[in-house]
Amino acid sequence: MADLEIQNLHVTVEDKEILKGVDLAVSRGEVHALMGPNGSGKSTLANTILGHPAYEITEGRIVFQGKDITEAEPDERARAGLFMAFQYPSAIPGVSVVNFLRTAINAQRKSRGEDPISLKEFRKTLEAQMEVLGVDREFTRRYLNEGFSGGEKKRCEVLQMAILKPLVAVMDETDSGLDIDALRTVSNAVEKMRGPDLGILIITHYQRILSYIKPDFVHIMLNGRVVESGGSELAGQLEDKGYEWVREKHTEPEAAPA
Repeated sequence: MADLEIQNLHVTVEDKEILKGVDLAVSRGEVHALMGPNGSGKSTLANTILGHPAYEITEGRIVFQGKDITEAEPDERARAGLFMAFQYPSAIPGVSVVNFLRTAINAQRKSRGEDPISLKEFRKTLEAQMEVLGVDREFTRRYLNEGFSGGEKKRCEVLQMAILKPLVAVMDETDSGLDIDALRTVSNAVEKMRGPDLGILIITHYQRILSYIKPDFVHIMLNGRVVESGGSELAGQLEDKGYEWVREKHTEPEAAPA
């Protein structure tokens, strides 16, 4: 059984069905890429996995670590080991990055029945991950995402992921708004976290981030369904041909008028 299983998922937003029967499985040690044109349902899937209340599941279920979490609250999912790097991370004025990270890790430890992390251990962990990401101490004293550039927001998201050590991370359009240097830095940091204890689902329009983070599996979403799955070569095919061949293959022709 995979760590994260999406089974026949149907999701409605404001009475409009967006996801129309998605099946997907991600396990630790695997990197999956979910690609597709605008409006195909990729971000809807990401938000639904993490329990956003605006997305109504009308059919199907989400299973994590063998447990049905379809009705679980977002904080329950996070404590269980799910993580989401948002396309547009929110700013939290008045809350420093360092305080946010320490609060998050202690909430996670409390859910496991563990004592709060000591200041010494937290500082050691934080400094080690900051070095990997190439961020300085001043970065963590700033208010979370307030006045951050696109690259800084994404570095902060990846820093959270490194500190919290989730079992499965969903990265929604992590490459959006990044110049080539920021993309390389963020991608290299994610690559260093890659291993048998972490499963990653990268959601993206373009192949460029996959030049740095090579996926084990690539899935293509169209009109609310996963219509193609394969290896990393599938991303290269999209880079060469675009999505038109996918549309032609999976869009039913309109019926002729009677």
